[in-house]
Amino acid sequence: MKRTWILLLAVAGAALAEGPALFYSKSFPGSTPAYVQITLAKDGNVEYREAPDEDNPVKFQLTAAETEEVFGLVEKAGSFKRPLEAPVKVAFMGAKTFRYENGAEKNEVKFNYTQDSSGQALADWFERMAESAQRRIDLERAAKYDKLGVVKSLLLLETSLDRKRLVAPEQYLPMLDRIAKNETYMHTAQARAADIAAAIRNPKP
Repeated sequence: MKRTWILLLAVAGAALAEGPALFYSKSFPGSTPAYVQITLAKDGNVEYREAPDEDNPVKFQLTAAETEEVFGLVEKAGSFKRPLEAPVKVAFMGAKTFRYENGAEKNEVKFNYTQDSSGQALADWFERMAESAQRRIDLERAAKYDKLGVVKSLLLLETSLDRKRLVAPEQYLPMLDRIAKNETYMHTAQARAADIAAAIRNPKP
């Protein structure tokens, strides 16, 4: 009996630790990638996938303030208990899904385009998370398989950074430092990697 109670408490504790979570997906056949899926836990842990069954997601961490802002937008959007689709005809912009889960509570809404300000801001947050993961995938792939393409990948990363489209920029530092110190890469790539790393470590006010 005692062992059963311990097991139940452990399960309850694990469920409590998990807490609220958000799910976002966007399916847009013909685009690259054609599908993205992002989960965000209340502790700020993000997982990015380009297939529902992908078993090796890109992982990174939002700050506490960023996480609170995203979950705050969910509350403003009614925790997805009301429709977000705008009552206007627009071109197809990708089939999007928001889902909020918290224990037994599970709310989901699907839309193509929304005029809801909180829904728009929330979609932009997830688009930034997706862009951040895609830049990391691109850089890691180039660094491993296409050293001549590293400069282009770094330029894309720098552009996203300058446009403030990246979240959790510290995730790039290990790769940037390796490129900057590895003489098998072009000097241009080494210098650009060092500059981007410096910009991340010392962001402009």
